[in-house]
Amino acid sequence: MSGPGATPSRIEAALADQLRALGLDIEAIELTPAGKRRVLRIAVDKDGGLTLDDVADATRTINEILDDPANASVMGELPYTLEVTSRGVDRPLTLPRHWRRNRGRLVKVTLVEGGAVTGRIGGSDEDKVTLEIEGEERPVAYADIAKALVQIEFKKIEEDD
Repeated sequence: MSGPGATPSRIEAALADQLRALGLDIEAIELTPAGKRRVLRIAVDKDGGLTLDDVADATRTINEILDDPANASVMGELPYTLEVTSRGVDRPLTLPRHWRRNRGRLVKVTLVEGGAVTGRIGGSDEDKVTLEIEGEERPVAYADIAKALVQIEFKKIEEDD
């Protein structure tokens, strides 16, 4: 298949700067066929977490950009439905900003060398993260991580007497 058409990279190129101006990062773009339409699903995130207002602002901005006649070639003629979502806890941590935004959360890390560790995310930078594992701090280079997923924690609610 050649020629212009809607691809995640073209869509991201059209949207990234204006979403960044809102303090948002594009985490994922999925374009899937759905009958005679397509579903354009865009996951966004920001430092401090997303609010419903952030999602509404992103949706409005994305619609304005993609509906602009100057950008008609980005999506092409076939109709689509837009869904703007948050990154979600089930998505792997793959970039330094993912680690920074999840500081304090419990994470299961599968190591490239084999094995896995579970710990709390401490400080992080562009090359590594510090995990607190059983009271000990352990720096782990991103290059040594095969996969990392935030773990969902359920806390028991204490009853007031």
